Amino acid sequence: MKNAIDWFEIPSKDFSRAVRFYSQILGEPLQDMSGPQMPYASFPHERMEGVGGAVSGGECRENTIVYLHAGDDLNGVLSKVEESGGKILTPKTSIGPYGFIAIIQDTEGNQVGLHSMH
Repeated sequence: MKNAIDWFEIPSKDFSRAVRFYSQILGEPLQDMSGPQMPYASFPHERMEGVGGAVSGGECRENTIVYLHAGDDLNGVLSKVEESGGKILTPKTSIGPYGFIAIIQDTEGNQVGLHSMH
């Protein structure tokens, strides 16, 4: 495991304002990755090498979510969530060439993302 965290998402009520804020305070523009359903802009990072993250807009979560590295295959980690006292909130979902994600709730009520390439 290179990093415990693979990705993070910061929700926004006003997407343009949030992107402008983070671009200004960090001194670098965020890259627009918006899709037809959701505004999305990523922070500068080395693709597939380090931890990355984005600002999301539209109908999104109220809190920042952290995506933990779930090894080579997400199914292995997901198979242990419920037996360990957690809940699977969003099942394994493809994010195209970036692999797969799922959202779980841990035993303390926190929503946590999981990410793997398979």
